[in-house]
Amino acid sequence: MKFTRLLCSVALLLNATLAHAQSFKISDIRINGLQRVSAASVFGALPLNVGEEVDNQRLVASTRALFKTGFFQDIQLGRDGDVLVITVVERPSVASIDIEGNKAISTDDLMKGLKQSGLAEGEVFQRATLEGVRNELQRQYVAQGRYCATVDTEVISQPRNRVGLKIKIDEGEVAAIKHINVVGNTVFDEADLTDQFTLKTSNWLSFFKNDDKYAREKLSGDLERLRSYYLDRGYINMEIVSTQVSITPDKKQVFITVNISEGEKFTVRDTSLKGDLKVPEDQIKVLLLVQPGQVFSRKLMTSTSDLITRRLGNEGYTFANVNAVPTPDSGSHTVDIAFVVDPGKRAYANRINFRGNTKTEDQVLRREMRQMEGGWASTFLIDQSKTRLERLGYFKEVNVETPAVAGVDDQVDVNYSVEEQASGSITASVGFAQSAGLILGGAITQNNFLGTGNSASIGLTRSEYQSKYNIGFTDPYFTADGVSLGYNAFYNKTDYNDYYSDGVSYYSINSYGAGATLGYPINETSRLSFGLTAQHDVIEPGTYSADEIYDFIEREGKQFTNFKANLGWSESTLNKGVMATRGSSQNLNLMVTVPGSDLSFYKIDYNGQTFVPLSKDTSLRLHTKLGYGNSYGSTDGLPFYENYTAGGEGSVRGFESGTLGPRNTPATGNYASAGQAYYSDRDTEALGGNIMLTGGVEYLFPMPFIKDNKSLRTSLFWDVGSVFSNKCYLSTTTGCDGVNLDQLGSSVGVGVTWYSPMGPLSVNLALPVRKPEDAQTQVFQFSLGQSF
Repeated sequence: MKFTRLLCSVALLLNATLAHAQSFKISDIRINGLQRVSAASVFGALPLNVGEEVDNQRLVASTRALFKTGFFQDIQLGRDGDVLVITVVERPSVASIDIEGNKAISTDDLMKGLKQSGLAEGEVFQRATLEGVRNELQRQYVAQGRYCATVDTEVISQPRNRVGLKIKIDEGEVAAIKHINVVGNTVFDEADLTDQFTLKTSNWLSFFKNDDKYAREKLSGDLERLRSYYLDRGYINMEIVSTQVSITPDKKQVFITVNISEGEKFTVRDTSLKGDLKVPEDQIKVLLLVQPGQVFSRKLMTSTSDLITRRLGNEGYTFANVNAVPTPDSGSHTVDIAFVVDPGKRAYANRINFRGNTKTEDQVLRREMRQMEGGWASTFLIDQSKTRLERLGYFKEVNVETPAVAGVDDQVDVNYSVEEQASGSITASVGFAQSAGLILGGAITQNNFLGTGNSASIGLTRSEYQSKYNIGFTDPYFTADGVSLGYNAFYNKTDYNDYYSDGVSYYSINSYGAGATLGYPINETSRLSFGLTAQHDVIEPGTYSADEIYDFIEREGKQFTNFKANLGWSESTLNKGVMATRGSSQNLNLMVTVPGSDLSFYKIDYNGQTFVPLSKDTSLRLHTKLGYGNSYGSTDGLPFYENYTAGGEGSVRGFESGTLGPRNTPATGNYASAGQAYYSDRDTEALGGNIMLTGGVEYLFPMPFIKDNKSLRTSLFWDVGSVFSNKCYLSTTTGCDGVNLDQLGSSVGVGVTWYSPMGPLSVNLALPVRKPEDAQTQVFQFSLGQSF
């Protein structure tokens, strides 16, 4: 309106001032009043040129064209002889924009929105644009349920025809939902229907979940979920008639009323396949989740379309389109469903690209690919490749996209984007003990050594009584087809003879050796391993060793050279290498000393776990560790230093490490020596056993208030287990009657695991539920470097 009046005024002025000359020929054009706008911009917008004849009508059109540029707030046209004089007043520019009071919408997002609307520093200021932005912000806050929000603007004049803008926001509080009412339902209870809503009425959990705050977008999603609830149960004609959102006068509470029409329940009368199937029809029919006689379900119908699409995608028809077309019959309340298949052209993989692997070499990712460049773009092979990348344990997240190649209609690129995470652990310790002196320790384990995909580890611990060294290396692709080769060497030396302290180990053992392991893949999820380790052990009894140790030394000696052969089988369908939430894994290993060894014994170990999904973010983990060892040939019983132990992190939490199971004899028998009088007052200690039985259940859930739970998990757990012996050589040894379920230890607690840059860090609080006799409890436990 103001603009129209301005044009009318200009027209009248021109008619008055140029009445004596209705038209004239322009000899020159002069522009006055320009500051920031260039003359070239004016001449570019002006529909007049020197030498042209002009009249009032053309001058009015010229004024209108200059106003449309948005650069000027006033324009006057005059005549000086045959010279056209244009006098302008430029609009001010925006010198600064200050925003105050915003929290729900970030300042960066507001600035981006202002810039898209034409308000930014250095731009020409238009008050109408500012008013439009203010109104839009007000609407945005109302959509969030902030009915009390206010947005005030202030324009501050500054020198050199500039202005500063101040936007003051009072967001207010989000209106809480007082009541949600569904009207028109007769088939389902209102409680069942409102359970479909993410929006909830205020309750005692609302403070933490914040689910009682009204938002228009959330309500739209809830209405769609309500509609899906009916469509998945046969009510194909269900309709949401109206929705009313009422607010109390103080604008603090909201009442939501949804009016629905349920209609009649429909069942499936017939299903059919149409179009070019490209694969045998019987292979498609087995994918049909909807069958005649079933209650109609949109979810099953769309899931069937997805399954058929993926089946065609496995054959290279990446662009296949499967439409489910329901044809209802209102008279019989039945529906016919036709799945119309349009396979499109078979697509081929053009390039396979990797993004985000700043540390890991491309070849490490490429060797996990099952989809090859130049081959059919198989949905199955692309997803299988993604799964193999996730199982490596190097990446926090793996995503894949298959964009079409520009210019062709039968090729796609396969783009994998990864987010790397720490793939190893590092530990270091420095300490001092009065009887042991300075203690230095450290270990480094890297499962992706220098980005090559190889595993490497090195460890060192030294004190006045102990030295431990170890080194290991594994190449998972020793051959191109996935045969792995690993080798390790170690040297451990301990001497407790001069370490006089209550609670130390009952023997010392010095060991050194080396070994190699060869792994062979059986299929995509399982492999066999073969290993051989040569180990030399020298045992010396401590000053106050238990009778069982003296007995073993008397029977078998103190020095042993053993050659341990290992045969293992492992299988994993886990969705991730670390922090898995889906799938299962298990491994079975047989270790036996081969002929030529000084001792003859064997051990069989089984380790398994499975994840049962409960929801999108939660799952149940069931796990167990089983073990059995014994001797054969001339050796009598499993060597005591090869016994299994239980208790602590990775076993039965809530108990000190290794304190469950059979107890030793505290030097009261025939083998006691000089220190017997002192030692006989000591408590018995766990000796370990040749049978291990442990397991448990964990409920895994994301940590509250943490947005990114990719490297963090919390769990409620129940652990149970112990170790047992089925043969003892001294009558004074306790717990030697085989597996006794009454002696199982169990505990419940809560645990947190964080995959930190230094490796997996676990903290557990556990409360023993069943405590076997003499077992030692430990409520708080901490570990660095273990994961599952």
